[in-house]
Amino acid sequence: MSPAQSPTQVEGSALRAYGGEGGDSRVARRRAALINSALESLGGDGGGAITVRGVCKAAGLTARYFYESFDSVDQLVAETFDGVIAEITDNALAALSQGLDSEDKVRRGVAAIVEVIAGDRRKGRLLFSPTLLSPTLAQRRLDSTDAFALLTVESAAGIFDVDASPSTIAGAHFLVGGFARVLAAWLDGHVELNADQMVEVCTDMLLAQPRSQ
Repeated sequence: MSPAQSPTQVEGSALRAYGGEGGDSRVARRRAALINSALESLGGDGGGAITVRGVCKAAGLTARYFYESFDSVDQLVAETFDGVIAEITDNALAALSQGLDSEDKVRRGVAAIVEVIAGDRRKGRLLFSPTLLSPTLAQRRLDSTDAFALLTVESAAGIFDVDASPSTIAGAHFLVGGFARVLAAWLDGHVELNADQMVEVCTDMLLAQPRSQ
């Protein structure tokens, strides 16, 4: 909220119904518009800089409406990043669960991730672009790498005969890091493959089974 507004004022103005649209719905719509503006500012062509004024202008909103949903630009960046991670994780896990065998599971999971990034390359740039170096994104990327490494270990335990040994965890970090780097290179045009070819290459890479000891 802005310094001039109390929580009660913001909540009251946000939840009042206008034109047949409920307050909660309007708040959610404005919040989604700000997140989309943040995604464009960070992941769009030539993106990288982000300010309250910039995202509000792009969303067609005033700063008052920014502060009804976010305390700061850092919070907006963090929640934008977390939303993309949640989308990728949910899609990958759902696809993985539908696989018929180990190779099919991995391929489906990879395809789900590539599909999200190919469908909106801003999301891939937000996750992987080395030009986006804010402390908030750096910490979020570290946290997500740890989370995906653990998820890889858990998934591998259900597909292969491995346990959560230090060697397996190290291998998971290696695979997650390599996968992310290949996706980043692809987004930047350094890997000239189409989406289907990317799925096959990354599936082969990820099927290198972690060694347990």
